[in-house]
Amino acid sequence: MRASSAERLFIAGGIILILAGMILGDIFAVFILHPNADRIAAQLRAATNAVSEQRPDHALASFNGIGRMLENRGTKVDAHAHIGDFGYIAFVLALIQPWVAFGADRKRSLAIVFFIGATVLPVGVFLIYYVGVARSPWKFIGWASVVADLAGAVVVLICAVELVGVWRFVAQPHSQQASSPLPASSSLASRLLLSGGVLLIVAGFLFGSYYAAFSLYNDEEQETKVLARLLRSAFAHDSSVANVVNEYDMLQAEKAINIAAHAHFIEFGVIAFLLGLIQPLVFLSETWKIRWAVILLSGSFVLPVFVAMELKLGLLAGGIADCGGALVIISLCAMLAGIARSTGRLDASARIA
Repeated sequence: MRASSAERLFIAGGIILILAGMILGDIFAVFILHPNADRIAAQLRAATNAVSEQRPDHALASFNGIGRMLENRGTKVDAHAHIGDFGYIAFVLALIQPWVAFGADRKRSLAIVFFIGATVLPVGVFLIYYVGVARSPWKFIGWASVVADLAGAVVVLICAVELVGVWRFVAQPHSQQASSPLPASSSLASRLLLSGGVLLIVAGFLFGSYYAAFSLYNDEEQETKVLARLLRSAFAHDSSVANVVNEYDMLQAEKAINIAAHAHFIEFGVIAFLLGLIQPLVFLSETWKIRWAVILLSGSFVLPVFVAMELKLGLLAGGIADCGGALVIISLCAMLAGIARSTGRLDASARIA
């Protein structure tokens, strides 16, 4: 399959974005997520004690601290999610390039502008917590948010232009129809990734359905009861405040872990499925393609399974989950190297011709 440079650029850039999102997620989980959870619990205990001691200023300061930590966590989660999501969009744009009725130079320019927006938006979201509203002419939004919104508008505009290109292609005479970007004869590596991706997505939906049916609503009900007990303990000057806060913290951890496992099953399924579609552009031997596909699928199953077991196994489960994530990252790097080799081979052939 002879791929345009824009198609290869979208695929390589999509893999890089997914890799960046995974690495940011690992760093966030180790250095921000878990320490923040402990700090939030400590601030909640401090706020409860301040209420029981009738010190409203101290209670307000503790709740403000909780709000800042939640904002810090929220912006990091949003940045992590947007990087990965833009990677998926880049894959989709790569697959539709044969049906985009623009010249090669314009396609390449659109791809470059897309990646500028896809890079600037998560960086802006990441900086929202640190920049705030400093030197902003508005009281409710800071410059980081404005930059992120503008970058998002650029991404939306590029996607709209790509759709216009597809519409122009459809309006052309049938004699000018291009060949499908999907593999004509699916290799074993493609079949492994496609079927494994579907299984991961199904596992994610089944896991989420089970959790929603048997645990989520019960956890939310328990959360309300625990918060009510926390207030009663604070006003009654009860010494059990710390135990109630710990119980609330465990409920939050259980919910976060199960939602994370559900999301990672589906995210890795989407990654595997998209990689299955672009295997003809990975310039590696079929044996190595199969090996990297097996490694990626193994890590994709290991990570969410052991994330879900973190409350039972503790740090052991977290370490195994991190090893699963490392397998996914290594296999993505190998496929990115295959894309780079394919790019060099095709460009060299074009120069010789």
